[in-house]
Amino acid sequence: MSKLNILVFFGGCSSEYEVSLESACAVIENLDPAKYRPLPLGITMDGRWLYFKGDVQKIRDNTWANAEDAVPALLSPERVDHRLLLFAEPGAPSASIPVDLAFPVIHGKNGEDGTLQGLLELFGIPLVGCGTLSSALCMDKDRAHRLAALAGVRVPRSCLLNAGEPLSRALSFALEIGFPLYVKPVRSGSSYGITRVERLEELSDAVSLAFHYDGQVILEENIRGFEVGCAVLGTEQLATGELDEIELSEGFFNFTEKYTLKTSAIHVPARVDRETAKRLKETAKTIYRALDCSVFARVDMFLTPEGEIVFNEVNTIPGFTAHSRYPGMMKAAGFSFSRLLDQLVQLAVKS
Repeated sequence: MSKLNILVFFGGCSSEYEVSLESACAVIENLDPAKYRPLPLGITMDGRWLYFKGDVQKIRDNTWANAEDAVPALLSPERVDHRLLLFAEPGAPSASIPVDLAFPVIHGKNGEDGTLQGLLELFGIPLVGCGTLSSALCMDKDRAHRLAALAGVRVPRSCLLNAGEPLSRALSFALEIGFPLYVKPVRSGSSYGITRVERLEELSDAVSLAFHYDGQVILEENIRGFEVGCAVLGTEQLATGELDEIELSEGFFNFTEKYTLKTSAIHVPARVDRETAKRLKETAKTIYRALDCSVFARVDMFLTPEGEIVFNEVNTIPGFTAHSRYPGMMKAAGFSFSRLLDQLVQLAVKS
């Protein structure tokens, strides 16, 4: 049986560029070499597409985009014959490599928000992960919450601000629901641009910061309790990993805590009883289906002291190092990292 050529996208034009490098290295290194041939395709911060053929460690060190190891490349739009076109010299392609499917490991905008997924679907290339619609919906915190609410899941009370709208709307909302509250860019990941606002005087700066990352900003009420994540796997028949629980000593699970765990801890499985765990997993599946997710995604929820489940967000391309939350939850359910990747690829092949 011939190996499948898997185009692994990494990098990207987003603030989560460096996170993507770590995730992509783990994917490339753990794909079963007997079954799969990874084709690393990096996108630089300035938008150049480069096929990388060097040591994977250079991706991790962010020294990959050099003339010796990387060749300019483009995807052929031909729907019948999927190929990566290589350009050793400007002009006509000098070589091409067949592509069987694509595995986007680009976090944030222009990688996780449906733009790259749309391009791949237009070219007819099978995709490891959520499709165009679900990727776009899950990246949009306001629309994702609206659809989850229609599916019967509680969501935080919120206020949506567009660029140019008066701050008075945000002030009125803040006074109505009280403090603390959260100010977030509507479309951003890894907690970039998110502020926990404790006092009215902090609101204006928080809104300005969020607008730096997106043209829409959402204010959300604070949910008492703790955050629980659920790894969901599948398209028609859904499976879940063990739940994880984020234990915070202070503040919220911001970028620093997500990638260093300086003052927080992640418990797998979550410290909840069996019945609560079952409710959380079923709620995660409801959200996953409501947002048209496929292959895999991580669903994040809050569990209140009263035992109520509140939707937070869905991450369609979660961190994918061997120590990240999604692989950690699946490992606790019996999936090694290599086996998990194999399962994801097989789901994409069948889609």
